[in-house]
Amino acid sequence: MSVAERSAPKGNKIYFLSDFHLGAPTFQDSLQRERLICRFLDQAAADAAEIFLVGDLFDFWYEYKKVVPKGHVRLLGKLASLSDAGITLHLFVGNHDMWLKDYFQKEL
Repeated sequence: MSVAERSAPKGNKIYFLSDFHLGAPTFQDSLQRERLICRFLDQAAADAAEIFLVGDLFDFWYEYKKVVPKGHVRLLGKLASLSDAGITLHLFVGNHDMWLKDYFQKEL
């Protein structure tokens, strides 16, 4: 750990994350990856001011007017917790999740 990291106050880091492709290639692979991502986000929460999610969180997310895809509850809950804790989240749509509508804006 560098001197800058040790002396940096909490809540001043900005994280950029992308290409999780949750849902692929298999349910078990996706679930294992989702758990790792959530553990990382738990650690990042200690010093994050903002988190940028820069596309392809899911391997095809189809959101309808009143329905969202099943699964990924760990990540969705984690993102809600981070937002509730005052960490600003920015979501960019990738080519695998371009069918996002307003679910994330309303829920987070």
